[in-house]
Formats: sequence, C-alpha cells, structure tokens
Amino acid sequence: MTNAESTPAPLSEQSTGHAQHGQGGGGHGHSSDPLLKLAVGAIGVVFGDIGTSPLYALRDTFAGHHPLPLDMLHVYGIISLMFWSMMIIVTFKYVTVIMRADNKGEGGSLALLALINQHTDGKRWGRGIILLGVFATALFYGDSMITPAVSVMGAIEGVAVYRPSMQGMIVPLVVTILIGLFFIQSRGTEKVATFFGPIMLLYFATIAVLGSLSIAQYPQVVAALSPHYAITMFIADPFRGFLAMGAAVLAVTGAEALYADMGHFGRRPIRVSWLVFVLPALVLNYLGQASLLIRNPAALESPFYFLAPEWFQWPLLFIASAAAVIASQAVISGAFSVTQQAIQLGFIPRMTIKHTSTAAGQIYIPVINWALMIAVILLVLVFQRSSNLTAAYGIAVTGAMLIDNFLLAVVLFKLWQWKAPAAIAMLALFFAIDGAYLGANLTKIPDGGWVPLVMGVAIFTLLTTWSRGRALMRANMAEGTIPLEVFTKSAHSSAARVPGTAIFMASTAAGVPSALLHNIKHNKVLHERVVILTVSIEDVPYVDEGERSSVKDYGNGFYRLTLRFGFLEETDVPAALKCVSMCGEPFNMMKTSFFLSRQTLIPSDKPGMALWREKLFAWMLRNAASAMEFFRLPTNRVVELGSQLKI
Repeated sequence: MTNAESTPAPLSEQSTGHAQHGQGGGGHGHSSDPLLKLAVGAIGVVFGDIGTSPLYALRDTFAGHHPLPLDMLHVYGIISLMFWSMMIIVTFKYVTVIMRADNKGEGGSLALLALINQHTDGKRWGRGIILLGVFATALFYGDSMITPAVSVMGAIEGVAVYRPSMQGMIVPLVVTILIGLFFIQSRGTEKVATFFGPIMLLYFATIAVLGSLSIAQYPQVVAALSPHYAITMFIADPFRGFLAMGAAVLAVTGAEALYADMGHFGRRPIRVSWLVFVLPALVLNYLGQASLLIRNPAALESPFYFLAPEWFQWPLLFIASAAAVIASQAVISGAFSVTQQAIQLGFIPRMTIKHTSTAAGQIYIPVINWALMIAVILLVLVFQRSSNLTAAYGIAVTGAMLIDNFLLAVVLFKLWQWKAPAAIAMLALFFAIDGAYLGANLTKIPDGGWVPLVMGVAIFTLLTTWSRGRALMRANMAEGTIPLEVFTKSAHSSAARVPGTAIFMASTAAGVPSALLHNIKHNKVLHERVVILTVSIEDVPYVDEGERSSVKDYGNGFYRLTLRFGFLEETDVPAALKCVSMCGEPFNMMKTSFFLSRQTLIPSDKPGMALWREKLFAWMLRNAASAMEFFRLPTNRVVELGSQLKI
C-alpha cells in the first residue's frame, strides 16, 4: 500500500484484491472509437521505433562491427533472417501471444508484472520474477536514451550521403534537433500527436514504394523470404552468421512498444496496423535494399537513401528525419508513462508530474525529461555515428525481450493454465531465438554494448534501493505502533477538541500515524473529526469508482479511510474526498487540515542494507517530490511534522 507520506510500497507488498485479467480488445475506453482512427494513431505512435530501423539495420550487417561479405549468400540469408525474426518475434510473440496478457487493457513490463504478482506473492521464485521485471524496466530506460540518438542520427546522416561536404554538420544538426525536441516536451504532445499518424503513414508508404521500385529491377530477390536462405547461410558460415545476428536484431527493435502502448490504442488497432500496413512496408523496403545491394554494391554506404531517385533524395531526407523525430517522441513519452507506473508501484521516489492535457497519459516529468536530454546528447557526442550507437542498441532490446519470456512463462502456466507441452514448446522457441540474439549482441560489449549494461545496472540499483529502503522504513515505523482502537479511547478524553477536520496520512492500514502522535504530544488538541487516510495503489491500471473508498468508523469522530487508485491514475486526494459519503459530513477543503510526516533518514550499521545503499536511499528520500504536490493537496491546508529515523 501507499500513502501521502511516502511513495508506494514495493510490488510484492501491494494489495491485489482488485486485479482482473483484461478481456475484450485490450484498450481502456476505446470500444466506441473507430478502428481506422485508432489504427492510424497507432502507426504514428507505436511503430516509430521499428519503422525507422531500415535506416541502418541492413547497412550495419554488412558495414558494422562484425561485417558480412556482401555476396548473394549473405544478402539473401540476412533478409530471410530479418523477415522471419519479424514474423516470429513481432507477429507471433508480441502481436499474437503477449498482447493477450493485458492488465485491464494496459500492457508493458510493469503492467504485466502487476498482473502476475497476485499469483507469485509469497512463492520462493516470486521475488526473482519481480526483480527480472524491474531489470527489464531499467533496460527500457537505456533504450529511451539510445533510441532518440540513433534514430535522429541515422536520418540526418542522409545529408552526408547526398552532400558529402556536409559531413561535419551532422552532429551539430542532430544535437540541435534533439535539444529542440526535449524543450517542447513541457507543452505536451496532444496537438503534435494529431500530425504523427499522417506523417508516419506518408513515411511507410514512401519506403514501401521505393522498395517496390527497386524490387522491380531484380524480382528474384523476393525468394529471399524463404527460411531456406537463412538456414543455408548459417550452415555455410555459422560463426559470421551468428555475429551478424547482432545487427539483424535491429529489424525488430521497438517490438515491445507494441505491447507497452496497447492501453492507448487497444489490441485490435495495433494488430491491424502492423499486419496490414507496417509489416508489408518494412518487408518491401528491406527487399528493395537487398535488390539494390545486389545490383550496386557501392550503395552499401546507405542502401536506404540510395533507393531514392535523384529528384526525390532531399524529400526522402525530410520525411525520414520527421519519422525519426516521431520515433524519439514516442519513446520519450513512453519513459514518462513508465516512470509514472514505477512511482505508483513503489520503485521510484515521488517526482513532479505535470498533466499537459485532460487526456489520460498526457504527462510531463521534468526530471526525466532533462536527464534523458543530457544522456542522449552525451551519447551523440561520444559515439558520433549511428553505426557506433547500434552496437549499444541491441543489448537493451534483446535483454528486455529475453526477460519478457520469463514473465510470459508465468502467464502461460499460472494465469492461462496452458498444458505443459504446448507452453514449453512455444517458450523454447522464444528463448532460443532471443537467447541467440542476446548472445550475438554480447560480442559487441567492447564496441559500445557496455553502455546499456552500465545504464541498466545503475538504474536497477536505484529502483531496488528505493523499494528496499521504503520497506525497511515502514518496518521500523511499525515497531511499537499503538492500535487505533486503544488510541481513540484514551485520546478522546485526554485532549481538547477543536472545530474542523484533520486528515492524518498513514503509510499502512494499521496503527496510529506518527504525525497524529506528534500533534497530540506537542499541541495537545484534536479536531472534531479525525481521519486516518491511507492511499492504496492497486495492481490494476484503473479502479472502479464504486471501489474507490472504504471507511471504518471508530466512534467519537475517529475514522479510518482508504482511497484506492490504479497505477495509471492521478492520485488526486481532494477530488477523491469529494465523493466520500460515509465519513460523517462531506469534506470541505476550507475546514480541513492535512497532517503529513516527513522522515529524515540517518544511515546506520543496522542490518538491512549496505551502508552505501542507505546513503543512496537517504539522498533519494531528500530529493523526492513533496507529498503535498504529488497528492494534489491544497498548499495552504498542509502541516508537515518531521522526525528522524534509522534503518
């Protein structure tokens, strides 16, 4: 559970009583929206990452860190590998199977983790699954840093392809575009997003047409779609074929975005967009690039841009650059959404979250925005070329895909009750492919693959330190707490009562909060109505209004109130209080005072966490956003009472 004096409890300690497996289309509130409109919107937001992969994916297999010989065997083999990777990983694994595992319509690693938590709580391997899910989230942040850098740089490098004398302008142009992109985040993306769908539609139509024109000049290249050519390549050249998988996986980057963005558009629109429009466009473009390389090996410098006839080169550059910016925008927005979920689920300290629109999910988190901007610009300045960055890209993607298999295993066996032979056969296929891709990418650690690993470990340490520290703080604060029943009987007769309502925020649904004890100790008064309020974040994205609140009346003006929110909902306490009718008279904010506890942590050598982690946790606690701001409490009605605590 969570409260207004601390961030939410770790996932393993939360209430799971309201979790339900989503039915229907997998969207939240989209049942009446036209399928076509949602499908176009999905093209604009969901497919930016995987859609910009043709900018660099095929090129890097033949000109990257482990280049293949540019001959018929390897060109056909790589095209076959890319096509069947898209079919098995994206179409089968994510679009067909994993997207069925929605948490009331929401997707993504954290939503899936919240869904399966109720089936693992208390089991020996349950904590391991939670830690894997947290590490997948940490890798997602690494992906959020690399995607804008590699996408925008891959697009802008077309400038040097068409005008070699402008090579020195690429990095300054990329940095300028990225700075502008991050600076407009605070204005929200609702209006800009309206144009994303049409622009991405134009982009996919363009790459499909260019690919088709190139295929027409060498139609035999279509045969490369046969799995026979991938198998032949691995038999004839197994070692280099394995290494090439590190670049070939770039064709499926962004697959997890299909699942993570399911709550915005619904399952069916995403499936329609992928199968009807995006997948055919990508396949046509990759085949077109292969045709071009067979006919003109010199085009390897940029097979994507050399597909265009001379008169269309600069328009293609602008269209591809716009698509790259959209792909970056999508992953930045995704980082905001994941951060909000992680805050609600107790893995990240409270942060200032600004709602840029009345639409759900339109949020802006300044700390994440500026941290991402600094990280992305540093990556551009250090790596200089998109081909250098793709080495770092693959590990984050394949690591997250492999972890998703473990989460899927729990879903298959515990939630869906699949028979063992079918579940094991499918999981074996996914583990074999994702494991091979991860292994191939691990060979690129010296070339930049260390970047997402270092980022992932650092972020994982922060997330788990915060979760563990909060658990220790709650355990420490719970020692020696007084039962509320005992307190109300003694306090009623020993303290003077004053008019108004006092709401004391509590971290748990038992005992007396420290703010109430400090208040009666120092002020020796109690309000006419005393409410102990606990805010609980449930393992579901949204909580039905009928289940929002529950009240227990202890008599003599004492109440214990619990407000429940989903992990994607705004925790607006005053708004929720207006709907509470079982707690005496209606709440009037002008006659209500909120009392919060603020703990100052003193690191100690007590068992629980290493001293360096305690100091890290103390720093995170000091820099967490105010509970008053996080829970939308009126600024002139809040009293904070501090205390010191050792863990």
